[in-house]
Amino acid sequence: MQTDRAYLPGARTGAGLQALQSEVGRLLALFEKAGAEFLDPPALLPADVLIDLYGEDIRARAYTMTDPAQGEMLLRPDFTVPVVQLHMRDGSEPARYMYSGQVWRRQAAGSTRPNEYLQVGFERFDRGDAAAIDAEVFCLMQAALGDLPVQAATGDLGILRAAVQGLTTSDARRAALMRHMWRPARFKHLLERYSAPARPSEPRKALLEAVHAGRLGELVAGAAPLIGLRSFEDIEARAAVLVDEAAQPPLDAGEVAVLNDVLALAGMVDEIAPKLDALAEKRPALGSAAAQFADRAAALRKAGVDTARLPFEASFGRTTLEYYDGFVFGFQALNRPDLPQIAQGGRYDAMTAVLGQGQGIPAIGGILRPEALLAAKGGK
Repeated sequence: MQTDRAYLPGARTGAGLQALQSEVGRLLALFEKAGAEFLDPPALLPADVLIDLYGEDIRARAYTMTDPAQGEMLLRPDFTVPVVQLHMRDGSEPARYMYSGQVWRRQAAGSTRPNEYLQVGFERFDRGDAAAIDAEVFCLMQAALGDLPVQAATGDLGILRAAVQGLTTSDARRAALMRHMWRPARFKHLLERYSAPARPSEPRKALLEAVHAGRLGELVAGAAPLIGLRSFEDIEARAAVLVDEAAQPPLDAGEVAVLNDVLALAGMVDEIAPKLDALAEKRPALGSAAAQFADRAAALRKAGVDTARLPFEASFGRTTLEYYDGFVFGFQALNRPDLPQIAQGGRYDAMTAVLGQGQGIPAIGGILRPEALLAAKGGK
């Protein structure tokens, strides 16, 4: 089997370069016809913005550098964040954008995936009918693939988010589960830990007892001198969090069961609706997400998509970049399963509020990998 890197060598010279430029031009012409305005976001982004969004884990996936004037910077790992920044600063509503250029991603040792490749994308910012807009963007990305044989996949991270937000537990626990939603192994570990009675270690017990007895200062002073940036107030605040965590009862078994049922949701879109409605009857917190799912399915059918044959998986998209919070989709080339997804995208309403300092707007977008698309077409 060929590897991911097989679609890169030679693609940017001679006839390969001409074919690539032609393919990029075709995709941009399609997006322009759909009303998109071309944007050219910067390739260097302030690191603090992405770290605030994704946490320190982004350093393992992006290339970083230090600028004497601007501080720590990252080579863009994708276009969505800079496009949102440009829109929230200067854009009008509603808006449609397109773009094309390089992105850079660190890869694990031994990986065959390229660490630099082209993306062509489309983003839409609109307060209109979310279901109809989701269907339009999905169909636009599907149309961009032409007659290439692909397998579509869809998901909805809004359903999982609703299940987590509906848990009867502390805000801190819900926030931790939401933060690790894109790391399935960590999420599962947290869910299992929160579902069991607290069993603090002996050092943790000593800390908790000291806090309850008002002797935290003595405990800290007797342990070691304070070295570094962490102050006693920082330690005190962290200790308060640990005390609150130790006092939390285990998660309700019924709520956890419904959450696990949500994680296991998989099938064709038309099969999922009644299952999701049944779960919403058990957990009313899922009601809005179930209604949105039904509206989107109807909009997709109206747009000509055969939802009886469109796969859906509630956990789809949980290992991509962390800004997706609703409908997500992807397209895999059937004749080249070794390639990454040819196209993918999703909704990221919450991120616009973060980057817009509270002034958000519903948004959805999708990207295509033209080099992989050409490779799947056999270089044509």
